[in-house]
Amino acid sequence: MKFTCDRQLLTEAVLNVQRAVSSKSSIPALQGILLKAKQNSIFLYGYDAEMLGMTTEIPADISEIGTVVLSARLFGDIVRRLPDASVHIAADDHNVTTIQSGQSHFSIVGIPAEEYPELPHVSSERSIRISSQVLKNMIRQTIFAVAESDAKPIHTGTLFEIGNGKIRLVSVDGYRLAIREEMVSSEEQDLSFVVPGKALQEVSKLLLETDEPCTIQVGSRHILFIIGSYTVIARLLEGEFLDYRAAIPQTSSTTITVKTSDFIDSVERVSLLITDRLKSPIRCLFDEDTVRLSSYTPIGRASDQFPAQLTGNSVEMGFNNHYLLDALRNAEGDQVKIELNGPLSPMKVLPMEGNSFLFLVLPVRLKASED
Repeated sequence: MKFTCDRQLLTEAVLNVQRAVSSKSSIPALQGILLKAKQNSIFLYGYDAEMLGMTTEIPADISEIGTVVLSARLFGDIVRRLPDASVHIAADDHNVTTIQSGQSHFSIVGIPAEEYPELPHVSSERSIRISSQVLKNMIRQTIFAVAESDAKPIHTGTLFEIGNGKIRLVSVDGYRLAIREEMVSSEEQDLSFVVPGKALQEVSKLLLETDEPCTIQVGSRHILFIIGSYTVIARLLEGEFLDYRAAIPQTSSTTITVKTSDFIDSVERVSLLITDRLKSPIRCLFDEDTVRLSSYTPIGRASDQFPAQLTGNSVEMGFNNHYLLDALRNAEGDQVKIELNGPLSPMKVLPMEGNSFLFLVLPVRLKASED
């Protein structure tokens, strides 16, 4: 295998693909990047053999076709520091690979490509196309609520529901729920699947780099995201996802309209006394035309307030400050509508108009000693 290519293009490709590479594996090849030189392109593959795979291609001047697997960490460190605008790479029959750029020369031992597992195949029978920017925003506004614990592995991913010209993403972790919905041009009906949060984080990073539409292909066990020159493949999660519709309160006794930035700033201020060691809920009193916030920890007390428009009953509730901030920071619009149904029912955060997003934040039961 022999080829010459642009160093910057190679560096970007290696740094992206190596995020899908297994950091620990009993198969040495899976800790590497598979390079394939054919025709006028170099194809790069990263795969952890469990959850995630990524491929891409870059243009190159191919002198000799071939394949080799190189250590992702070492190869990435080398190409990132090469001095010249171009790089020449050659691998011999024993997988010894030379990397040259300007006056720099490296010779490293590769792994036979035959030892690299084949990536899963996904048919293109069920596919949709969606704006990259829309999908990026939908992921950003729901991934914060994906469960980090694998007590219920299905909830470490985001539910996709496609049908009736809409795509809906749903994440839940037991303490909050996030829903984001958009119109989409698709003839698919009643299509639902759960994508691992880890895969969506990598998809989101790649979506930053392109304005082209993203194509999603769904198979029985795997999913493909085609983003520009990159393809991300992920294993779909299996199990029974929460019946999220049943978790959403259908009625409310209090509706509050607030300026989103006012609420965020106020929560951040009263959170200054709360740390990982000194945990305490934020007490929120929704009353007439004012929202009053307070916190209490062994190092002191804090209080703040901001104006709001309230319809219905006054209510006092407690919230985890991080969960409350996540919902507010991911809401779109200068103002949001908040619906409450008593101190122990979840808070609903909604747009002023429409139903493009819905966030639920479960309250924390307040103690009398916190008054």
